[in-house]
Amino acid sequence: MDELLEVRKKKLAALRALGIEPYGESFPNKEPIAELRAAHAAGKAPGRVRTAGRLMALRIHGKSVFGDIRDASGKIQIYLKSSELGDEKFKLVHLLDIGDILGVEGELFVTRMGELTINVKEVKVLTKGLRSLPEKWHGLTDVETRHRHRHLDMIANPEVAATFVRRSEMIREIRRFLDERGFLEVETPIMQPIAGGAAARPFITHHNALDIDLYMRVSPELYLKRLLVGGMERVYELGRNFRNEGISTKHNPEFSMLELYQACADYTVMMELTEGLIGGLIGKFRGGTRFEFAGHEIDTQRPWKRITYTEAIAQYAGIDWRDADAALRKGKELEIDCSARSPIQVVGEIFERTVEERLVHPTFVLDYPAALCPLAKRKAGEPDVAERFELFIGGIEIANAYSELADPEEQYANFLRQAEQDPDARPDEEYVGALQYGMPPAGGLGIGIDRLAMVVLNGRSIRDVILFPLLRPQPPGGAGRSL
Repeated sequence: MDELLEVRKKKLAALRALGIEPYGESFPNKEPIAELRAAHAAGKAPGRVRTAGRLMALRIHGKSVFGDIRDASGKIQIYLKSSELGDEKFKLVHLLDIGDILGVEGELFVTRMGELTINVKEVKVLTKGLRSLPEKWHGLTDVETRHRHRHLDMIANPEVAATFVRRSEMIREIRRFLDERGFLEVETPIMQPIAGGAAARPFITHHNALDIDLYMRVSPELYLKRLLVGGMERVYELGRNFRNEGISTKHNPEFSMLELYQACADYTVMMELTEGLIGGLIGKFRGGTRFEFAGHEIDTQRPWKRITYTEAIAQYAGIDWRDADAALRKGKELEIDCSARSPIQVVGEIFERTVEERLVHPTFVLDYPAALCPLAKRKAGEPDVAERFELFIGGIEIANAYSELADPEEQYANFLRQAEQDPDARPDEEYVGALQYGMPPAGGLGIGIDRLAMVVLNGRSIRDVILFPLLRPQPPGGAGRSL
């Protein structure tokens, strides 16, 4: 590999000796390759075209050369010959390598094999690639390499780049959906004095000027609900959250989350909103209501199934969650460490292990134990139940929503109970103080964007839909090594 690097460095030196500086020269007015193809197909191609792309194939036949270049929109064949370029410029051909980025001008024609091709009149080396692309550039398959070196992954597997284009389109569609319904996009602090809004282990950082520890947010919830107090009635934030927890096919410590809040609503309104938003995305990006995901044939025909937490855990775990003894027995059967958990925490673990993976078709699980939901309003007539739902698709939790708790005294009491179970938890007294000024009844919804992208874009792992997932440090050497 080092020998190849030295060969390419010599070619770089030779280019410079010819007066060519292959880094940084612009190539304005480049036409996307896909647009050239479309214009030719419509009979509207200009007499002379100008485009640029990465050289992906090179076939030298004496005084003529065929190659393929690719940009973000597609691929096209190029044809260079000494009679067109002149002998001096044609010398450049022998200094090219797969992976170089070229700018070309010329005329479109179709070869005898039916291949649309640019007959090149002018060529520029815009960037000289010093590292060889993966040997089989059309089939980089090592998962660790693909995730660690996403730039190579995108070059080797064009469908990967297409996935992230579609992810951006999905997020744009989410914003459009909410904007059309009168929601206002806002930004709240990422560094927070209290890690609130979710039961999760935070990342801790230190602010030198103030000499205080701060927490990377685990959720924007408590700030967004203060905006309801302030008079904003429909708000959302689409941004990054951070949880210092495990890594798996469904978890990344840094992840994207949509959270929204609507005044004078409740969790039933959030259910309808969720079904409309996610159902619309699935229809747009999956092309219908039936699709394959994670080995399942999933039917998203609406309305989606609704089942209570009580019914779900009874059906799949065979217990009544209110029966602490039964929960502990089931926990031990599942080899859950019950010693450091309260019975209701054991119930939550049982649900995750026995229920979630069974919920293949879109399913709303409603009415959770109130002890698991300190920020949610309790259900009328059932004080041990909270008005909360979670949405599952393909055995994965996609969305979480509440009827929001607006009573400041009850909220403070919930914070204190939470602190008794978790010594790191602190009541957010500023948030409780905001509630004392009066928050309207509201529904709140959180959707994990990365997990949603897995379903909508058919990712096998959350790492397939995050451009740069967190990985263990790379060992010395490899594609990322220095020159």
